[in-house]
Amino acid sequence: MRRGTGPIAGALLAIALLMARAAGGAGDEPPNQVLGTWRMVSATIERAGESVPAYGERPSGMLVFTPDMHFVEVLTDADVPRFASDVRGGGTAEENAAAMAGGIGFFGTYSVDSAGAFAGNRVVGSTFPNWIGSVRTKRDLQLRVEGERMFETFQRPDGTRVAIVFKRVR
Repeated sequence: MRRGTGPIAGALLAIALLMARAAGGAGDEPPNQVLGTWRMVSATIERAGESVPAYGERPSGMLVFTPDMHFVEVLTDADVPRFASDVRGGGTAEENAAAMAGGIGFFGTYSVDSAGAFAGNRVVGSTFPNWIGSVRTKRDLQLRVEGERMFETFQRPDGTRVAIVFKRVR
């Protein structure tokens, strides 16, 4: 047997190729630009010429894109008051309304185009049930990566524009 062609060498080569692909460097494929973990640094809502914070003065959130084409996004207002009860589901109507208005969490699958740029997603689960099953293309949701920053923009059905800036977590 020639050196480097045995089953162990073949297995190691396969593992190395899988790791390179997950890191976005497999063969001729362009790297997946959104792959990784991103922390929200700012979020604004623009409506009728006015810009206000989307998740309060201290937005907190993360967006994770996995190599197997899944994503999880959780965005919150760090200043939403704590509930009086420590039992989940034991909040008052006002506490529940503030929590719902002050955050969103959802997950699903995503795709990238031939250049490795975000192409769209499908929401599988969400704290806002109306989003479950929705499919958004890059026409509906734009994610643009520039170095260590990612810029997310989209328009809500009521015409409100949302702009979120993320920084890559290293």
